[in-house]
Amino acid sequence: MTTLVTGGAGYIGSHVVRQLGERHEQVTVLDNLSTGFRSAVLHGDLVVGDTGDRELVSRLLRERKIDTVLHFAANTIVPESVTNPLKYYSNNTCSTRNLLQCCQEAGVKHFVFSSTAAVYGIPAGGVAAEDSPTQPINPYGTSKLMSEWMLRDLAAASALRYVVLRYFNVAGCDPGERIGQSTIKATLLTKVAAETAVGKRQHISIFGTDYPTPDGTGVRDYIHVEDLASAHLKALDYLRANGASVTLNCGYGHGYSVRELISTMDRITGQPLKTIEEPRRAGDPPSLVAKAQRVRELLGWVPQHDDLEAIVRSQLAWERRLQQEPGLQKN
Repeated sequence: MTTLVTGGAGYIGSHVVRQLGERHEQVTVLDNLSTGFRSAVLHGDLVVGDTGDRELVSRLLRERKIDTVLHFAANTIVPESVTNPLKYYSNNTCSTRNLLQCCQEAGVKHFVFSSTAAVYGIPAGGVAAEDSPTQPINPYGTSKLMSEWMLRDLAAASALRYVVLRYFNVAGCDPGERIGQSTIKATLLTKVAAETAVGKRQHISIFGTDYPTPDGTGVRDYIHVEDLASAHLKALDYLRANGASVTLNCGYGHGYSVRELISTMDRITGQPLKTIEEPRRAGDPPSLVAKAQRVRELLGWVPQHDDLEAIVRSQLAWERRLQQEPGLQKN
């Protein structure tokens, strides 16, 4: 049987595809390459197309005898979701609905869904557990939560079982520096800091310095992409061992502020980044940190890269490689 990975040419999906390939899984990648890159697909077969293309998805599921889907394809930029919400409901929610219908018709057994901590909105105390209220404050979070609901309801009405993984802030690159975050005009803080450190950007903006946090800047739970990818393989193994459908947080369980991350980059490079303080950005919570014991206990997931300096060094190493090989950002 073959596993279909939608969005497998993107940042997180490509790391999962690489890990699947390294353990000799049969993988088909479906990606429209709007934000993904051919060069990032190191294993499996890349099919260029969209999850909203029902005829294409149905044919792939049927002809390749796919019994498992890992669904990453989505738009993910929070500020853009605020200014262009219908783009997010179209690509994230409607396309997921199409994918789920195709899965139902093809008898897909297992589904691993790439969700987000943005479904929690502003959790009490800045810490979110899986049973915390879901109250997203931006269309990105809402579009993902709606997809979670569709998956939950389909599973209740069919034999499909799923694992939903709610990501916190992803950073870093493949330890072999073969793939990483290559998105043009990315907004992830570690990516922006690394771009500033290598001279791609003139400065880094700090959006909000008056949050109710220790230093006034936003606090996030940063997770290395390699650990996040390994959680997906653990989720797949869990489902194959007849695990029940479940929703799990993916984070380390502790947070760092914007200023702490920037100072870590300063220390690594030996040269302070130029920063500009700006007003709060729409859709950003003050603090968002995971309660993440459940994913460890249920899946047996053991993070290997839980160290802010190591994460920042990894991000910087990838940015330096992109500087040397700009062709990696072309399709």
